[in-house]
Amino acid sequence: MQKLNVELDRLYLAGAEGGTRSIALAFKKLPGDGEAGHWERLCSLANTLQSELGLPAPAVSISGSGSYGLWISLAKPIAPPQVLEFTELLYRVYCPEQAGAGANATPELPPQMNQVSGKWSAFIHPGMGASFAGDEGLEVQPPEAGQVALLEGLESITPSQFGQALDRLRKAAGASAPQAAATAPTPARAAPEGLLLEDATLEDIVNYLHSKNIEPTFRFLK
Repeated sequence: MQKLNVELDRLYLAGAEGGTRSIALAFKKLPGDGEAGHWERLCSLANTLQSELGLPAPAVSISGSGSYGLWISLAKPIAPPQVLEFTELLYRVYCPEQAGAGANATPELPPQMNQVSGKWSAFIHPGMGASFAGDEGLEVQPPEAGQVALLEGLESITPSQFGQALDRLRKAAGASAPQAAATAPTPARAAPEGLLLEDATLEDIVNYLHSKNIEPTFRFLK
C-alpha cells in the first residue's frame, strides 16, 4: 500500500502544523431521491466546483455504507473554521437540499472497511458512479493499483484558488440572502405585448401607460 499512501499524503493529509488539507462532502439518499438522486446531486456540485468556482476536479468515492463522497484536496493546510465556512456556503448556494444531510456526515478517507456493513469504501471513476447507486460499497478491498491510478492525476487547490472561491461563495450567498430580497425594490412588471383590455388588470394598464411615458389620472364615474 506504499504507493497509495504516498498519493493520499500528497492530496489529503496534513502535517504536524495543524489545519486540514481535505474537504470531504457526503451524499446520502434523501426522501424523494429515487435510486440515484444523491449521485445526481454529487455530479451537479462536482461540475459547479470546476465551472463556477474554477477549482480542480475533486475525487469521488463510495462509502461502503450507502453514500457517495466528494473529496477536495488543499495544497496547504487551512484552519477548520474557514473549511467549515466554505462547506456551509457551498451547500447553501449550490446544493441547499444537501445542507442538513451533509453538514455532520464527513466520510472517512478510503479505502476502509465499514464495520457495520462489512463493505469497503473506495475511490471510483466518476463515469461509473451511477452503477453503484443503491449499493455504494465493495465486497472486497479495492486493488491498490486502481486506487493510485484514480488519484495520481488529481490536483490540489492552491491557497489563492481557495481564497477566490471562498470570496465568490460569500458574494453569492449574500446576493441570495432572504433579507436582501425582502429589502430590494420590486421591479415594475413589464407591460405585456399586445395588451387586451378585457384581459388586463389595473396594474397592467398602468404599466402599459408608463411604458409609453404617459402618467394616468383616474376619475370615478357615477
